[in-house]
Amino acid sequence: MSGDTTTIARPYAEAAFEVARADGDTDAWLEGLTLLGSIAETPEVAEQISSPNATSDQLQDLIFAVSGDGLSVHLQNLVRLLAENGRLIVLPDIARLFGEMKTAFDGLRHIEVTSAFPMADAERDELAGKLKAHFGGDVDLTITQDPSLIGGVKVRAGDIVIDGSLRGQLDRLSNNLQF
Repeated sequence: MSGDTTTIARPYAEAAFEVARADGDTDAWLEGLTLLGSIAETPEVAEQISSPNATSDQLQDLIFAVSGDGLSVHLQNLVRLLAENGRLIVLPDIARLFGEMKTAFDGLRHIEVTSAFPMADAERDELAGKLKAHFGGDVDLTITQDPSLIGGVKVRAGDIVIDGSLRGQLDRLSNNLQF
């Protein structure tokens, strides 16, 4: 779920983050939104959420039954609002966007690194230092391996992509030569 649902989810995530920040409880909000996002992604619940025959009351009851008693009043109100507007399907995106906002607010930037080969600890530390200097704050790296890159790394930090892979260079060369 991304693209159009992200556009729909963003205002809800921003509003939720503002309320969570005002309450000083962003960790609890993130935990609750992550739970709600996981519930909304389960096939059985996603099917009900997508059903035109389900009423908003039925969908609220379903979400509340699955989530148990762990939801705060604010999160329950968010579920009600989303159900009334037929937007429960965007809960996973709201959770993801909220998590990104919290990470940025905490001064930590989550960066996904895809490498053609496994990275040694020293390489990881060196890359983390360079990315910290580049982005101007602490970084949390998630490193995955993709042999199709042939060599080098691809870095993704939110909307920013730095493609230093050999595959990326070959693709750019191919585009420039119009192959």
